[in-house]
Amino acid sequence: MKSIIYDTNTQEDIRFKTISEFKECILRGGEVVFSWNSKQYGVFKSSTQYCIALFNGEEEKWYSSLDELLEYIVGGDRLRDVITQVTVWDRTI
Repeated sequence: MKSIIYDTNTQEDIRFKTISEFKECILRGGEVVFSWNSKQYGVFKSSTQYCIALFNGEEEKWYSSLDELLEYIVGGDRLRDVITQVTVWDRTI
């Protein structure tokens, strides 16, 4: 009989502890789903730009740099100010 090991991460495991950690995730091609002030957002990188939008695809914005993206207003706050406090639901990398 084989043993099956499930690797599960808690929300604490996948949250961003620093802005640099968020930037590194996105720069490496990571995709992130998070919520802040009762709204859910998605962030990803295309080949040349960075996108953030509500999870349903509305309010999509594209930026040429991560620093510009971090100025995006999520739930009344700059993403830069709250990225270490948001609830991360899913994240690659």
